[in-house]
Amino acid sequence: MIVLGLIASYFLGSISTAYVLVKLMKGIDIRTVGSRNAGATNVQRVLGTGPALLVFVLDVLKGVLAVMIGRLVGGPIISLWCGIAAVVGHNWPLFFGLRGGKGTATSFGVLWAIMPNIALIITVVGFTTIAITKYVSLGSILGAPLLLILVIVTGKSWHYIIFAFILMSMTLYRHRENIVRLLEGRESRLGQKVKRVK
Repeated sequence: MIVLGLIASYFLGSISTAYVLVKLMKGIDIRTVGSRNAGATNVQRVLGTGPALLVFVLDVLKGVLAVMIGRLVGGPIISLWCGIAAVVGHNWPLFFGLRGGKGTATSFGVLWAIMPNIALIITVVGFTTIAITKYVSLGSILGAPLLLILVIVTGKSWHYIIFAFILMSMTLYRHRENIVRLLEGRESRLGQKVKRVK
């Protein structure tokens, strides 16, 4: 049952909501326009705020549901791994040629389902960063190491430390190009549009 739960969580994460929604609305592959990332921020740049919010909510729900699956089949510790499996699925979806998003929204859902107190702090820091700088990626990049720090200082067990380290590593790895663009002053800001998609 635990193995099935992990597999189910991965396949749940592999449902690329950004790809499906944009394909249905515009008949295009979101990975070929804008930043070419299958995530809510790119959907916002290409199609606007409404579709982006829908993608964000659905991606968050993938993380929440994966944690629920983990609790059902194996308890709290297995829920950590099911959450990770969902993020892996989102980032490298089997259904879409292993070309997915960056995992921020799905990680967001996983964290809120597992550690709401820590998730609240990261949410405040992340959204404050975005509001001040208009860099969505910077909120994710700062939130990733903050997660590991908070898990350690709050005395969580080694299971949670490993969990936080893996999530942090995946987030920073998927944002490696954003980090370069931020350092070079080339990163796009929130609300910055791409060429209109007809």
